[in-house]
Amino acid sequence: MSLKLQVHGGVASIGREAWDSLAAPTGDPFVTYDFLNACEASGSAAPEQGWAPRHLTLHDQEDRLIGAMPLYLKGHSQGEYVFDHAWADAYQRAGGRYYPKLLSAIPFTPATGPRLLVAQGADPDTVREGLVQGAVMACEQMGLSSLHVNFPTEAEWDFMGQHKLMQRQDIQYIWRNQDWATFDDFLSALSANRRKTIRRERREAQEGLDISILTGTDITEPHWDAFFAFYMDTGDRKWGRPYLTRDFFTRVGRTMADKIALVMAFDGDTPVAGALNFIGRDALYGRQWGTLIDKPFLHFELCYYQAIDFALKHGLSRVEAGAQGDHKIARGYLPSPVFSAHYISDPALADPVAHYLKQEGPAIEAERIAMTAGLSPFKRAD
Repeated sequence: MSLKLQVHGGVASIGREAWDSLAAPTGDPFVTYDFLNACEASGSAAPEQGWAPRHLTLHDQEDRLIGAMPLYLKGHSQGEYVFDHAWADAYQRAGGRYYPKLLSAIPFTPATGPRLLVAQGADPDTVREGLVQGAVMACEQMGLSSLHVNFPTEAEWDFMGQHKLMQRQDIQYIWRNQDWATFDDFLSALSANRRKTIRRERREAQEGLDISILTGTDITEPHWDAFFAFYMDTGDRKWGRPYLTRDFFTRVGRTMADKIALVMAFDGDTPVAGALNFIGRDALYGRQWGTLIDKPFLHFELCYYQAIDFALKHGLSRVEAGAQGDHKIARGYLPSPVFSAHYISDPALADPVAHYLKQEGPAIEAERIAMTAGLSPFKRAD
């Protein structure tokens, strides 16, 4: 089969109908046209911010779109949540040029999801192979140091490992429904001490506040104004430079409101804190949060407990609350593997990285198993 690859300087040049013919069937909110376009058109993921779109599409001999891969030319490693700073530093100290690099990921979004989009009816292996080979070829033709694929599905990760990309594993903390119908059902599965602690945390966090979860047309521009203030305050204190512009929130609010669950806390009529979640086919994805008040356990309530409540009420099987944070374990979010895949063009860097990953992988998995066994809040089986 004769296949053709094209590189695009933005998802807008591909178009919503074409892109979503591949993305929408996955049920993943982040890989959709509307999310990627909001990142790009708002200036959040833009060349001047170190995110230059280079999306890859694959076409058959009749020029039908059969595959796509979100791809960015990156001038730094910020906003990725898979940390390769040590690789970059080592290569640059040795006289190499690590940046720019190619990255297949969803900007600012450490959530597992499809990175190799396949048209319905197309042969998945043929399309995936074409996209992976095309991305590696683009890396080489542009004279770049490396290609990175962050948070692919495990099946994609396995496929890329079979096609010579180096595999890396890390940990995220994910809540999974075990046939519970209510939050009390979930609590009943925990040890007595954890049940007591969570009830106390919720009670203290909610005291004096009204908490609502807004979705669809209930979310207004004033809500986004308030949430952006929360986001900027938390970002300024925690990260130093928040990534998302105010326009990003307007854009997702206009195009994805039915895929958003916005948790808002009010002191009387005044919004004081919030947490932004996106709704997938079978998961709730926690993204940004922020607060203008200092209240014990409010972060746990808005980001973890309200998310569990929403997932239970809407029949979602899991909550992915973002990267890092082993404090999530005590709230029922257990360590789970997440993946990335890497191609490094220079053997002088590729060989030591490959050696490092062979040591890192078993250590990460051993840590995951130990944390689950030692820190799980769930009742232990006799």
